[in-house]
This record gives sequence, C-alpha cells and structure tokens, in this order.
Amino acid sequence: MAALEKTAVVLLSGGLDSATVLAMARSQGYACHALSISYGQRHQVELAAARKVATALGAADHKTMSLDLRAFGGSALTADIPVPHDRSLESMAGDIPITYVPARNTIFLSLSLAYAESLGCFDIFAGMNALDYSGYPDCRPEYLAAFETMANLATRDAVEGKGRYRIQTPLVRLGKADIIRLGLALGVDYGLTHSCYDPGASGRPCGNCDSCLLRQKGFREAGIADPALAES
Repeated sequence: MAALEKTAVVLLSGGLDSATVLAMARSQGYACHALSISYGQRHQVELAAARKVATALGAADHKTMSLDLRAFGGSALTADIPVPHDRSLESMAGDIPITYVPARNTIFLSLSLAYAESLGCFDIFAGMNALDYSGYPDCRPEYLAAFETMANLATRDAVEGKGRYRIQTPLVRLGKADIIRLGLALGVDYGLTHSCYDPGASGRPCGNCDSCLLRQKGFREAGIADPALAES
C-alpha cells in the first residue's frame, strides 16, 4: 500500500519568500493547502500573485480569507500613512518600521493553525525571515518557537495526543540571495511573485520601498535579473 501524502498548510502572500516556502514544502512531498489573507493591505496585487503561484507550484488548494485590519490601522500598509522610500539597509535594520502591521503574523499563524486543525494536519509552513526583516518582532525565531508552544497547548488535537504542531519557517536565517538561489533550484518562477509595498495603479513595483530594495539586493547578489521587473 502506498504511503499517504503528507499534508500541510502554507501561508502564501504572493511574495518571493512564501513562494519559495511553498516550493520547498512541495519538494518534501506535502500536499499543500495554501492560505492567503486579504487584510486591507494597500498592495492587494499580491493576492493575484498568490493565486498564480499556488497554481504554478501545484498547491492542493488555495483559500483567500478576508480580514480587514484597516479597522485598527497603525501601519503604512493598512492606513493613510506614507510607505518609507529609499531607506538605507542600516535604517531598515534599526527600529521597527512603520510597515509593521500590529500582531499580523500572530493573526495569520492563528488562522493557519485553525485551518490545519480543521484539516487534521500538523505542519504549518511560513516565509518569515529574521535577516531581511530584523526590525519585525513577529519574524524572530524565539517568537516562532513560542507560537509553536502555544499551538500545542491550545488545540484539541494536540491536547488529545493526535499529533504535535510544527511551525516550519525554513527561510528564517537565510539571506535573500540564498532564498532566490534555493527557489530557482526548485523551479520557482519569480516573475509570478510580487513584493512591493507601494505599487502604482498598474501594479508595477515602486522600486524604492524597503521590500523592493531588499528584493533588488537579493537578485543583485545572486547575479540574476529579477523577472518580475521585466514582466511588470
């Protein structure tokens, strides 16, 4: 009898990191249930990218949930606050940036946990990265370990001993160039992805927000042209 395919939930934003994580999970033999969140982000174009990525990488299915965090605001991504442009790498590594969305990763991981429990699976993949986004407190390894501990205390399946939840963030200590090289080896088409925080009306990347600059740095260090710029 053939072994059953493993199942996982994969948080999929439509960006470079989450696309790479989806490809990694698929390469490890997981049937991937991709989950994207429409949270009122100004860069809604990333959701269209997520749909393309989920299809291209063979996700078992792809759900998009709506949860409007504009009700709280407090971030340049969900309120009428300018997105920073042309910041130095040193500035990005300093204080927590205004693009931080209050408790976003806690909310997203909680939704992923609920989805995983409803599916009866115990693996949750996400693209958090502590090197390129060191200013975000909810991307740190210690936070992710704490969430995993909480998940195994707060869910029926874990408490009843049916399994142990694992928050898998394989990119958390990788630089952007290494992520790009890894994704390309796994067949990721980065032309399908979107990273910009402040795209124009056409969806074209602005080229100088923090996310665009970090993406450009990654492709430059990897010695590869960014296919998304050629196609946007």
